[in-house]
Amino acid sequence: MTPEPQELITIIVADELELVATGLNELLKDSEFEVIAFAQTGKEVLTWMERNSADLLLMDVSLKKMDGIDTTREVHKLYPKQKIIAHSRLTEIEYINSMLIEGASGYILKDDGLDEFLTGLRKVMNGGTYLSPKAQESVDQGYSYTDKSMDGEYIGLSKREREIIKLIALEKTNKEIADQMFLSIETIRTYRKSLMTKLNVKSAAGLVKYAVDRRWV
Repeated sequence: MTPEPQELITIIVADELELVATGLNELLKDSEFEVIAFAQTGKEVLTWMERNSADLLLMDVSLKKMDGIDTTREVHKLYPKQKIIAHSRLTEIEYINSMLIEGASGYILKDDGLDEFLTGLRKVMNGGTYLSPKAQESVDQGYSYTDKSMDGEYIGLSKREREIIKLIALEKTNKEIADQMFLSIETIRTYRKSLMTKLNVKSAAGLVKYAVDRRWV
C-alpha cells in the first residue's frame, strides 16, 4: 500500500525582493516546506493574512515603511499563534532581541546554509525557538561597539525609544523625560527596562554608550 504524501508546511515570505521568495521555494522543493505567498511590505503581509493563512511567516527585518519589527508586533497581536521567524542579514543585538520580544520564535541569517535554515524552520515548527549561531553569538556577547553611523532611517528601535535614549544620554531624569515627551514617569521607567533588555545592557551607562556610539548625541 502506497503511503499518503506528507502534507507540506506552508510559508509566506515577507521580503522586499521577490527573488528571495523564488529562491527559497527552489531550495525547499525537496523538503516538507513550501512557499505559498510573497509580500513586499508589512501592509501586504497584514492584508494577505486577513483572508489567508500559512503555517510559518518568514519575516525580513528591513522592510520599508513598516519594518519587520513593527509588522511582527502587529501580526503577533492579531494572530498570537502564528509562527514567525526573522530572516535577515543584520546581526546587531537590538534587531535580534526586538524581533524576539515582538513575537518571533527564531532568527535566521540570510547567509546561513540550507541545513542551518532547515534546522531553524523545523525547530520552530516543533514548538521551540531557534537562533542561528551568529545570532546567538551576538546575544551572548551583548551590546558591543560599532563604528557604523546610524544617521537617517533606522529600524532597530522605535522613534520614541531612540528619543528616550538620547535624553538619557543627555542626563535627563525620568521626570524631565516624562514631562518633555508628555508621558508618565512609570512609562519612562518601563521604556528604560525594555531598552536595557533589547540591548542587553545592565545600566543607564550602557544606554548612554549606545547613543554615543551611534552618534545620536
